Amino acid sequence: MSDCLFCRIAAHEIPADIVYEDDEVVAFEDVNPQLPVHTLIIPKKHYAHVGDGVPEETLGRVFKTVEKVAALKGLEESGYRIVANTGEDGRQTVHHLHVHVLGGARMPIRMGPAD
Repeated sequence: MSDCLFCRIAAHEIPADIVYEDDEVVAFEDVNPQLPVHTLIIPKKHYAHVGDGVPEETLGRVFKTVEKVAALKGLEESGYRIVANTGEDGRQTVHHLHVHVLGGARMPIRMGPAD
């Protein structure tokens, strides 16, 4: 999608601090990190969210990349959180399937405002 921010990052049309990339996924640093490690993983092909008919192989590749990012960021021993927001009520702000990998510090019980 030409107007999708994450599609443009995946196509290298917009610069991003890329942590990992292969033929199907891109992992890059969040521009508004909530913890010392806050990396996003996206499939290169556009899917709006996890319920958008994403093939099992693509979901598997995205979640397998979590392991790679955790290793690259040194999170294997300390632990980390994986988050996939879906839809407006789920606080998804960019409507391209993405997974947040958060870590590098003790996870707060609650993150951000609840409004």
